[in-house]
Amino acid sequence: MAREGELLRAACPSGATLVALDRRGKVLDSTGFAKRLGKWRDDGVSDLAFLIGGADGHTEASLKDCALTLSFGAMTWPHLLARAMLAEQIYRAQQILAGHPYHRE
Repeated sequence: MAREGELLRAACPSGATLVALDRRGKVLDSTGFAKRLGKWRDDGVSDLAFLIGGADGHTEASLKDCALTLSFGAMTWPHLLARAMLAEQIYRAQQILAGHPYHRE
């Protein structure tokens, strides 16, 4: 897990704000996720890096370096599906922040 964390960090842009996807993380709805992304945008954060760990998750040391630890819930998701879910949520957040109608509000 430690080596995996090192490899993930090495792939991130220097100075990026890190977000770990981990079962122990915070569960946000789409609007809450959009608000978090919008705050980072408004604060001038230029790079976000989302870290999807292996089957055993992330080390505590890796999580300490993250601005947010996010969970898609208590269920276990295959990593490729987690990537697709993350991409959809980023797109949805962008749409919410752009003022497009959101079907749940």
